[in-house]
Amino acid sequence: MKRDRIEEIAELLDKRGRLTLDQLDDYFPNVSQMTLRRDLFQLEQQGRIIRVRGGAMSVKEVQKVSGEPYVKKTVIHTDEKIRIAQKAARLIDENTSLFIDGGTTALSLAKEMPDVSVHVFTNGLAVAIELAQKKNLHVTVLGGQVMKENLSTASPVARSYFENTNFELAIISASAFTPENGFSCGSQIEADLLKMTRKKAKSMYMMLDSSKIGKIMPYTFARLDDIDVIITDDNFPADLKEQFEQRNIVVM
Repeated sequence: MKRDRIEEIAELLDKRGRLTLDQLDDYFPNVSQMTLRRDLFQLEQQGRIIRVRGGAMSVKEVQKVSGEPYVKKTVIHTDEKIRIAQKAARLIDENTSLFIDGGTTALSLAKEMPDVSVHVFTNGLAVAIELAQKKNLHVTVLGGQVMKENLSTASPVARSYFENTNFELAIISASAFTPENGFSCGSQIEADLLKMTRKKAKSMYMMLDSSKIGKIMPYTFARLDDIDVIITDDNFPADLKEQFEQRNIVVM
């Protein structure tokens, strides 16, 4: 039965930590990969697993490193994050260099990115692990203090690191946005890092799902004039879209 199979998949993932679709094929030889993908989607919707490229990870496995906060965020507004990530992935040209942050929307982007020759700088540990599975991508992780709540790194010494690195594009996400307070996050050290990426990159693209609009976090790292493109979902308010476009910001 379907329910028994889904429960068995969940138990296998809790035991093994991570499984690929090929490995699941071995466990369930009479079940198609399409069906297994649907089972994994259902388990992710229940907040029990996290889908990764080519398979899935147990939530318990991620919790060993990050605890509850990051895991909870990965299963909130999943559909919106996937749609935003798909739009963002289409904007990445081969042979470019870019910075991606460590948020859960960035993790969705890492899953959607094409496997082409691109150099990615990131402060996201989960993002780096996802990207490292692609053969043609080059991934550099910024060092510093690990923030377990979002599985990312940040450090005051990042300023000197950025002096000797080059990237054309920054694709980042915000925890909150209001027109008055700009794009904000919950960590001062992370805000400082994102300010540096904003100054370093030639262009900045902001991934913002509509659930973040109207919220305020303690530390502002960018304002409207700093952004070139907003990548969002279908629920983005029309009046806000008009404000962005009046400032020559592309809304996708």
